[in-house]
Amino acid sequence: MQASQLRARLTEGPVRHHLVRLTLPMIWGILAMMAINATDTWFVAQLGASELAAMSFTFPVIMVLISLGIGMMAGTSSVLARAIGRGDQARARRLATDASLLALLLSLGLTAAGLATIGPLFRLLGAGDAILPLVYEYMSVWYAGFVCFLVPMVGMGAIRATGDTRLQGGLMIGAAFLNLVLDPLLIFGWLGFPRLELQGAALATVLARAVMLLVGFWFIHFRFRMLTFARPRPAEVWASWRSVLHVGLPAAGTNVIIPASLAVVVAMIAQSGAYAVAGFGVATRIEALALVVFFAMSAIIGPFVGQNQGAGKCERVLEAMRESARFCIALGLLIALGLGLAAAPLIRLFNDHPEVVAVGAAYLYIVPISYGAAGIIMIANAAFNGLGRPLPAVVLSLTRMVFLYLPLAWLGGRLFGTGGIFAAACTANLLVGAGAYLWNRRVCERYIAAEAKS
Repeated sequence: MQASQLRARLTEGPVRHHLVRLTLPMIWGILAMMAINATDTWFVAQLGASELAAMSFTFPVIMVLISLGIGMMAGTSSVLARAIGRGDQARARRLATDASLLALLLSLGLTAAGLATIGPLFRLLGAGDAILPLVYEYMSVWYAGFVCFLVPMVGMGAIRATGDTRLQGGLMIGAAFLNLVLDPLLIFGWLGFPRLELQGAALATVLARAVMLLVGFWFIHFRFRMLTFARPRPAEVWASWRSVLHVGLPAAGTNVIIPASLAVVVAMIAQSGAYAVAGFGVATRIEALALVVFFAMSAIIGPFVGQNQGAGKCERVLEAMRESARFCIALGLLIALGLGLAAAPLIRLFNDHPEVVAVGAAYLYIVPISYGAAGIIMIANAAFNGLGRPLPAVVLSLTRMVFLYLPLAWLGGRLFGTGGIFAAACTANLLVGAGAYLWNRRVCERYIAAEAKS
């Protein structure tokens, strides 16, 4: 691919066609990433309860660091898509190169900080003397390989900004398959490989991500010609970093708000006992699979919005939001109907204890009613990031989780038990979903009016 072909591919043609074409590969890619976590957990569980507990202690820390990566990916995709939409190829290459350098430097700094604080941090999180050595086994490898997580996430953001989600989806599927192959070899020492147990689980994930990094940047450089080795002025690099972080840091914060709030919700549900927590856990895992199409749509809407905003075609952005909202509502209702009809049997696939089934089924009866609104929130947040306006996404997430869900969950739990907590989630989604759509539409209309004047 020649350098001149780094062009805006999403600013012409039917909007609906672009949305479908971009979303389908991402569905499979996201499912593949989910499979990596499930695969690692299953293989580690075969080592024993202590190893599984040690891995569980690592999840909050890893989630925060991955949230940083998601934010960096969103920031890179946003600024690049807008530059591509404007037709400013030189700026696009400068941004892609500088964002990759920023990811490299951040990952090295966080690796050093992480390795130096494993003991104090995980003691603070509650890891005892018996578990801490196992945590160290896993996190020492994971931290050492963090560059293989953060840098390719920025690379994926750059690829996504071009409108090519098929390549990104393929890279994600390839990494998941390689992880699946490496896990038993490195954890259990199959086929003559060393038996590394927890270190092997971390190493398998790092190696799979390393391959994604190498292959992804091969395409970025040789196919898309998005890297430049011209020596920049320091002011140019700093401007690129500020542009990426302007979207990336708030986007990372948005991704941290949800799991942090859910941790508080779990503590509320725990007042009803361990079986209630188990039922909630099973239901939310089913939910993650049910929402995968919405996750995929939120991943692709940013580049579409960015390219069209950069090209001065915000009427296409508004059309995309309308199409997406209609689809979210229709699909959300179908999912709610399906989960409502199959709630109890689905929970029993994981655990057949009556209380686990009762709580899990109650969740699947109540919360899916609002899945369409939840999808609209995800897409509106991504659209705001694509426009280079990340603060509305932060406000929406804070309003939904902190100002509505948590207070309503506390009140609902006191009055109606776990069902009241689930009703709070449904209510927060519906209210913020409506507000997100109206806010996004208003912003798009302002852009359209400004374009008409110019």
